[in-house]
Amino acid sequence: MDVSVAAAPSAPWVRILLIEDDPADVFLTREYLDDSGLANRFEHAGTLAEATASTDTPDCVLLDLNLPDGNGLAALGRVLTRWPDTAVVVLTGLDDTAMGNAAVTAGAQDYLVKGHVDGSLLGRAIQYAVQRRHAQTTERQLRETRLQASESLRLQRGLLPKPLLTDPALVVASRYVPGQRRSLLGGDFYDVVQDSDGAVHALIGDVCGNGPDEAAIGVGLRVGWRTLTLAGVGKADRMRLLEQVLVAERPHDAMFATACTVRLSPDRSQAVFVSAGHPAPLIVTRDGASPAPVRSHLALGMFPGRGRWQETPIALPPGAGLLLYTDGIYEGFAGDGTRLGEQRFLELASRLASIRDPAEYLSAVLAEVQGHDGGRHSDDTALLYIA
Repeated sequence: MDVSVAAAPSAPWVRILLIEDDPADVFLTREYLDDSGLANRFEHAGTLAEATASTDTPDCVLLDLNLPDGNGLAALGRVLTRWPDTAVVVLTGLDDTAMGNAAVTAGAQDYLVKGHVDGSLLGRAIQYAVQRRHAQTTERQLRETRLQASESLRLQRGLLPKPLLTDPALVVASRYVPGQRRSLLGGDFYDVVQDSDGAVHALIGDVCGNGPDEAAIGVGLRVGWRTLTLAGVGKADRMRLLEQVLVAERPHDAMFATACTVRLSPDRSQAVFVSAGHPAPLIVTRDGASPAPVRSHLALGMFPGRGRWQETPIALPPGAGLLLYTDGIYEGFAGDGTRLGEQRFLELASRLASIRDPAEYLSAVLAEVQGHDGGRHSDDTALLYIA
C-alpha cells in the first residue's frame, strides 16, 4: 500500500484511502489532492483485498467501482462492511445517474465521475463527506443512547414498583440511590404487597454487581416474588423457587443475590422473617433501632439447592416500624475516612429514630450517610420503611 502526506499546518488531517487499480488515475488523484489544499495522509491500494487487510481506519475512502476483485455495488458493500463509520466517496469513470443514486442509497456519501473532477471539487467533496458521515454516526449513537435510556426506564419501573396495599393506615416509604450518580440501573430491588387477609408482605434484595444484567435479574426476582406471594406460596418455599429463577436466568454461574422477606400480621403485632444472606432489618421505635434477630442462610444461587431458609417469628412493640435496606447504606465512608460499617449505621439509625414520619426518617438517614461519604461510594442503596 502506497502512502504519502500532504500537510497544511493549520488544518486538521484527513486520512484518505484510494482504492484504484489504474496507475494513471492514482497519479491524477494524488495531484488533485495536492492542489486541493486539504491536509491529508494519502494511502493507495490496488485491490479490495489489499485495502481491507489494512489495520488502519481511514476518514474517507475514495472507491473505484471497477476493480480486479470487486465491481459495482458489491465492491461498495465490502468497503462499508469493513469500515461502517468511514465516509465513502465513489470515484469512478462510469457516468451513470442511476448507479450514482444507487450508490448513495447504499451508503456512499458522494458519487464523483473521473474527468469531471478537479482538486478544489475533490477536496470539498471529501471534507463534506467526512462531516456528513461524522454527523450520521453521532446521530446513530444518540439514538442508541436514547434507546438505552428508554430501556433503563423500563427496568427502573420493574425494580421500583408501586406498593400493592389496601390499608390506608399503613405507611410505606422507599428510597433508591444509584452508586456514583449512575443511571438507575443496579441489582437492588424491593416490593410490598398486602394479601386478602390484611397481612403485609415485604421484600428487599440485592443482586451482586450493577448494570443491565443485574437489573434484569432483579426485576425477574421481584415479579416472581410478588406472584408467589399473592398465590399464597409459603415463605421458605418462595426462596427456593426464586433461587430456581435466578439460576435459570443468570448470565454466569458467579451471580448470586441476597434477599429478605417479612410478613406483618394484620394487627401488626408480629413479623415473620426469612433471610437469604441479607442484612437483618431494623425494628425502629421511639427509643431507637435494633436489628431483628433473624436466622439467615445462604444467598440465592451461591450454592444452588443447598439453602435451608427458615422462618423467624418476632413479636413487634406497639407502633414499631421496620427498616429494610441493602448493604450499600453502610458500605460508604464515614467522616474519618474509614468505612461506615454496620455498627455505626445502626447507631445513626437509632439516633434518628425520634423522627416518626417514614419519608422524613429515610431522608435524614440518607443525608447523614451521604454527607460523610462525599460521593466516594459506588454501590447502589435501597431502603424500605414500613410503619
